[in-house]
Amino acid sequence: MPSFDIVSEFDKHEASNAVDQANREVQSRFDFKGVDAGFELNGDTVTLEAEVDFQLKQMLDVLRNKLIGRGIDARCMDVQEPQLAGVRARQEVNLKQGLDQKEAKDIVKRIKESKLKVQAQIQGEKVRVTGKKRDDLQAVMSLLRGEQGPDLALQFDNFRD
Repeated sequence: MPSFDIVSEFDKHEASNAVDQANREVQSRFDFKGVDAGFELNGDTVTLEAEVDFQLKQMLDVLRNKLIGRGIDARCMDVQEPQLAGVRARQEVNLKQGLDQKEAKDIVKRIKESKLKVQAQIQGEKVRVTGKKRDDLQAVMSLLRGEQGPDLALQFDNFRD
């Protein structure tokens, strides 16, 4: 029986490259001349540091564009509130990887509501979808990619025929 997995992942090496590119862009931009600002990647968390929160917003746009340019879906970004402390401003961006229980249940619910002849089951941090026809599986993919789909960075892998 044909099947595939629904996951939410990103390439950590590409994320590291995107952060490096964002650092280089901020250092070379005219509006950041003489400003001590930068990005730092620790695990799945990117820390933005600048002098004022306005610069953090600009840096966040730069980071988002670099991630998209490296093939990482911007919906995996979980932006935290900026922390202002004296003359420094910090903001953390968590890069989400994996589906939690609530998100996985929502995906399964959407698939069942579509009345397609497929079965969806939660397996850890992914959802496995099986069906008799390849067309049904492709319909599930287009359903989740469409406007009614969840606002998550989803990938479809491990497609078996």
